Amino acid sequence: MAGPALEPSPIEGAARAEAVLGRLQLLVTRKLDGLLQGDYVGLLPGPGSEAGESREYRPGDDVRRMDWPVTARTTLPHVRRTVADRELETWMAIDLSASLDFGTAHWLKRDLVIAAATAMAHLTVRGGNRIGAVVGTGPGVPEKGRRRNAQPDTPPVHRLPARPGRKEAQGLLRAIARTQVRPGRADLGELIDMLNRPPRRRGVAVVISDFLAPVEGWERPLRKLGVRHDVLAIEVVDPRELELPDVGVLALADPETGELHEVQTSDAKLRQRYAEAAAEQRGTIARTLRAAGAAHLRLRTDTDWLLDMVRFVAAQRHARTRGTTR
Repeated sequence: MAGPALEPSPIEGAARAEAVLGRLQLLVTRKLDGLLQGDYVGLLPGPGSEAGESREYRPGDDVRRMDWPVTARTTLPHVRRTVADRELETWMAIDLSASLDFGTAHWLKRDLVIAAATAMAHLTVRGGNRIGAVVGTGPGVPEKGRRRNAQPDTPPVHRLPARPGRKEAQGLLRAIARTQVRPGRADLGELIDMLNRPPRRRGVAVVISDFLAPVEGWERPLRKLGVRHDVLAIEVVDPRELELPDVGVLALADPETGELHEVQTSDAKLRQRYAEAAAEQRGTIARTLRAAGAAHLRLRTDTDWLLDMVRFVAAQRHARTRGTTR
C-alpha cells in the first residue's frame, strides 16, 4: 500500500539510484568489515569443506574432524580446521515489484533490497568469488496504453551474468539500482526458478523480496532451489504493513493495481483485524521459508538493517559451528 506519488523521470530515477547506492556502499564498506572481522568463511558462514591447518583437540570439538595422522605423530588428539570452498558462485533473485517502491520510515523497501544486494555482493567478492543476479519487476503498462514516442520498457525479468571482481560487482549493483520499477507484480516463482536454470554446481542462492506474492506461486521453486544450493531468503518489511496508525481517514493506493481505498484508521477493531491478518500473513511466509530449508532474514525500513544483518550472520556462524571452537 502507498499513497499517490509522481513518477520520476528516467534521469531523476538514475540520479537517485546512484546516490542511494553510493550511500549504501559506504555504509557496507565502513561498518560491515569492522563488525564481521575474522577469517572469510563464505556468504552463509559454515565450517566449509576444504582442509586447513590442525590444532589440539578442545572439549566440544566435533570428533568427526579428528586429524588422526597428526594425533598419531604427536600422541595428542588434534582436529583439522576447515575453510570455506573457494570460487563460490552466488546468485541473487531480486524482486522489484511495485510493492517494493514504498516506505514510511528511514528507507523505501526498494532501498533495502538494494542494501541487501550490496551487502551480499560485498561479502561474496571479497573472497574472489562470482556473483550474478536475476532481476524482476512488474509487467508494466500494456503497449496500447503507453504514451506515444515513449521509450520501450526493459524486460520484466533479466539476467545479469555472474562474474568475479569488485568492478564487475559494482556494475551489477548499478544495474540493479537503475532497474525501473513498473506497475504490477513480478512473478516471484518464475524469478526463483531462473536460479535453477541452467543447473549449476552447488553454491549460494539469495532471494530478496517482500514475499507478498501468493505463497503457492513461489513455494515449490524455492524448495527445488534448496535441494542443490544454500538458500538465503531476505524479507523486506515496512512497519505500516504490520499495523495501521490512528490517523483518521487514510487514503491508500495499491502500487500494483492502482486501486484507491479510504480507510478509517480511528476504528480500533479495524486496526486490530489488520494487525492480526498481517501477523498471519508474515507467519505463513516464515513457515514456508523454513519448510523450504532457507535461512530467513527479515529487514525492516524502521530499524538498523546493517546491525540486523550482522546479528543474522553471527547467529548463522554460531549455529553452523556449534560444537566446534574456531
